[in-house]
Amino acid sequence: MRIISGVYGGRPLESLPGRNTRPTGDKLKETLFNIIGPYFKGGKVLDLYAGSGALGIEAVSRGMDEAVLVDSNHTATRVINENIQITKESFKFEVLDTSSDAAVNLLANRYEKFRLIFLDPPYANHSIEKDIEQIINQDLLDEVALIVCEVASEVTLPEEIMGIQLWDERRFGKSRLYIYQQINQ
Repeated sequence: MRIISGVYGGRPLESLPGRNTRPTGDKLKETLFNIIGPYFKGGKVLDLYAGSGALGIEAVSRGMDEAVLVDSNHTATRVINENIQITKESFKFEVLDTSSDAAVNLLANRYEKFRLIFLDPPYANHSIEKDIEQIINQDLLDEVALIVCEVASEVTLPEEIMGIQLWDERRFGKSRLYIYQQINQ
């Protein structure tokens, strides 16, 4: 596993040991970032199920200002912190060792806003719609924002969730990407 492009491009990343996690593959990650690439003009990124931190680190590598990486697995947060050290810019990252619900509440209390949010929960956890609703209700989205969801290929998400519109959908083997867009004018 590696950082594909940007200022940290080519640097190797540690992955989580065991089979309990499913890192986003390099091909899917590269395609995803090619799709959403024009949106990297600064702002903050949130990864609610960060695993190794690869998606958030890739986003900062490609132009996001900073990232908040959340995982409730202590081994995952240790690996995330190791991967952040590879960037030599740890000041651009915050790691929260807590549940996604607790993280959303904490970030809302700090009045945080995000231009890009990754939701890639374990496939057995079908909480994507609930997560998006909580993010919207807690007002975490910037005026222009994307929410990227990775789910099992057989999972179908709606075209609209609380006013956030589906912008793109792609299938990659056992995974499916849904990209939602908010534009407040």
